[in-house]
Amino acid sequence: MHSVVVLNLSSPILIGIYENSKLIKTIQSEEKTSEILGTLFEDILQKYKLENIIYIKGPGSFMAIKIAYIFLKTISIVKGIKLFAADAFYFNDNSPIKAVGKLFFVKESDEITTKVYEQTPTSKFTLPIILNINDFSNNIEPEYSIDSV
Repeated sequence: MHSVVVLNLSSPILIGIYENSKLIKTIQSEEKTSEILGTLFEDILQKYKLENIIYIKGPGSFMAIKIAYIFLKTISIVKGIKLFAADAFYFNDNSPIKAVGKLFFVKESDEITTKVYEQTPTSKFTLPIILNINDFSNNIEPEYSIDSV
């Protein structure tokens, strides 16, 4: 059985395939989530027997979060795969995440807020080499952190 981690809040989209909690394959795409997620999962579902899917539930691009949630929740229901989530800070070493303009999401003491940065901070998402499923939540509803525009 395999697990999949989907990091789709920035470019490139990263998808990690895990076997026995170890990263065995990384898939990258520069395309938009809405254009490529279905195609990537069509291939993944043909090659691997999935037990778990983990995705970023926020904060970040509202559209990317919505698309990932709806698509992955549907796959979870139809295929009987467990769906888990984590906030984006888990995958970027707790770095600020672009919101809009000079506004960035930050996480301090488990609270997600926004902060203005004059210089754009760097934020790189990475897949864990070893996956600990206990780090992820059954609370999979998207977290937008600020009202949608």
